[in-house]
Amino acid sequence: MASEIQDPESDLGRDTIRTVTLRLMPLLGLMYLVAYIDRQNISYAKLEMVGALGLSETAYGLGASLFFLGYFLFEVPANVFLERVGARIWFARIMFTWGLVTVLLGFTHGTAMFYVLRFLLGVAEAGFFPGVLFVLTLWFPQAHRGRMIGWFMIASAFANAIGAVVGGALLNLDGVLGFAGWQWVFLATGLPALLLAVVVLVALPDGPGVARWLAPAQRDWLVRTIEAERQEGGLTEHGNPFAALLDRRVQMLACVYIAFPLAAYGLSYWLPTVVKGFGVSSLANGFINVIPWLVTAFALWWVPRHAARTGATGQALTWHVVGPALVAAAALALSVVLPGNAVKFACLCVAAAGTFSAQPVFWTMPGTFLRGASAAAGIAAINSVGNLGGFVAQNAVPMIRDATSSDLVPMLFLSACLAAGAGLMVLVLSALRRDAARRSAPGDAATAG
Repeated sequence: MASEIQDPESDLGRDTIRTVTLRLMPLLGLMYLVAYIDRQNISYAKLEMVGALGLSETAYGLGASLFFLGYFLFEVPANVFLERVGARIWFARIMFTWGLVTVLLGFTHGTAMFYVLRFLLGVAEAGFFPGVLFVLTLWFPQAHRGRMIGWFMIASAFANAIGAVVGGALLNLDGVLGFAGWQWVFLATGLPALLLAVVVLVALPDGPGVARWLAPAQRDWLVRTIEAERQEGGLTEHGNPFAALLDRRVQMLACVYIAFPLAAYGLSYWLPTVVKGFGVSSLANGFINVIPWLVTAFALWWVPRHAARTGATGQALTWHVVGPALVAAAALALSVVLPGNAVKFACLCVAAAGTFSAQPVFWTMPGTFLRGASAAAGIAAINSVGNLGGFVAQNAVPMIRDATSSDLVPMLFLSACLAAGAGLMVLVLSALRRDAARRSAPGDAATAG
């Protein structure tokens, strides 16, 4: 049995990972798909909502960005609470509350209400994404996590693709049952979250030890394999999980991660507006916007898979994060300077793929030095601080657009931020490798940093 614990590619190990993947990842992916649609639906509602409510582009940007402020303030407490009460109850609560707030957004009648509901949507969803990243550390050995995070994040790409089609189609329901098209965007995308909350309560186990769909031998192998990694990896678990916020490794990762949500949300929120500037209808806009997210889905599958199959470690692993980010930064800049709508759109497709596909391997990093409640708090802190990039993007992009009267010039700002983040990422991941080498040295005890 000891050899099975040490060999994740044993027959029992492969069968167990396959079973967990097939039973767990579709549900988590569906949850993220619904969450992402509810987070991004405003980019399509905006096409009519701004005029209907008399909002300026800057006022819209502030309202959209308030989501990230609520997210930032409640992310870490939410993830610590998840670690204590379990994923099943906490994820169901998250889905119910964010679905309810999304539906209420369909009844927005003024700027103040728009601001309040966007803030509450961030509060409601706080803890979901980092919560899933933490839950994956309970279910998958380290060698498999990059690919699983990639599969999970593919849901965000499909959400953008589905949201593009559905958002454009829902706008055409203008006047049906007395609701405007932008209202239908919120009503139709909020209801699935409410329904899925019930599914989560029934179908999601809190951990492998209570998963009835795993055979006893599979449960035993998985629990012991993950526990062996925790004990042998020199991982840190603080007495108070909130102490993870003071861990310098968490702080470094949080700072450099800001560039990714900044570029991702700046691009995904603004892409429908850029395509509209090509002179297409709302329905055509939706279908055209499927393309970049299909390209992104492929990149999210390929990059972490390539990292895992090549056994990339050290500097090679770093470039699976930095490389896609630099490609995305270059593509964003080229989308502004190259002529032709088709060429500009192709550049934005590459930019989306690079921005998102850099993240799965990045998110394996916290699990290399934290465990338990400290991992839950640390992952949440990194995501919470990093998502302030979304707050910046949702204010900066509309302001740059208003100042330049160009839908594409804001892409230069996103490009510069992403390139700077990629450069800093090289330094931070190098520091983490040195820390890991120190912790694994014989006789050197792990410290909180």
